[in-house]
Amino acid sequence: MKIIFLGTGTSQGIPVIGCKCEVCTSVDYRDKRLRSSIYVEYEGLKIVVDTGPDFRQQMLRERIDELDAILFTHAHKDHVAGMDDIRSYNFLQKKDMPIYATEFVIGRLKKEFEYIFAVDDYPGIPKVDVHPIENKPFKVDGKEIIPIEVMHYKLPVLGFRFGDFTYITDANHISEKEKEKIKGSKVIVLNALQKKSHISHFNLEEALELMEELKPEKGYLTHIGHFMGTHKEVSEELPDNVEIAWDGLQLVI
Repeated sequence: MKIIFLGTGTSQGIPVIGCKCEVCTSVDYRDKRLRSSIYVEYEGLKIVVDTGPDFRQQMLRERIDELDAILFTHAHKDHVAGMDDIRSYNFLQKKDMPIYATEFVIGRLKKEFEYIFAVDDYPGIPKVDVHPIENKPFKVDGKEIIPIEVMHYKLPVLGFRFGDFTYITDANHISEKEKEKIKGSKVIVLNALQKKSHISHFNLEEALELMEELKPEKGYLTHIGHFMGTHKEVSEELPDNVEIAWDGLQLVI
């Protein structure tokens, strides 16, 4: 299995427009963060989780010219805004793009991208093949993926487990029942927005406590905000089995 961190930043990305803080002005490439998303090659499948505003830039940077499916965690703008750019894959692959999301998220996508789902077809618009999913295992081309429902304040969000790899973003609470689905993962990715407490995201302390509880061989932190501190500084504070992910980081599991 191959994973690429397409983006590891929060909703504004880093640098934040107009900000002159130490992180936003850092010259370390690891402190430049696009909106959170990952690419996964899983048992022959090529999957992207979330199409944020930087989707086009991320696909070009990683030279991803083939894509089998897109999974959506939730419908916030920083996770869906780039969906229009799947049209390039329609043209390349000559087929509709399979998308997987809950009925609620599909409903939000239909409002956000009404023209994509309109009855009246218009040349050049993105073409999608919609697959509603629930909080139970589902298959993409016969390969099983396990959704994990987490809470983003009061909003249910899906994380996903691909074999020994689990990806969770935009969470501040995971029930004991859902934690059972994560346990045994060799690699776990969790959001960790900043050091201070936040109403809808794990902070650094909470994410590390959860990593300690779930005990992956390796943990990565994502959905990082500029209030966290620089990549170099925060890395020095982490346990040996946890790292802050950065844009372009590739893993092979």
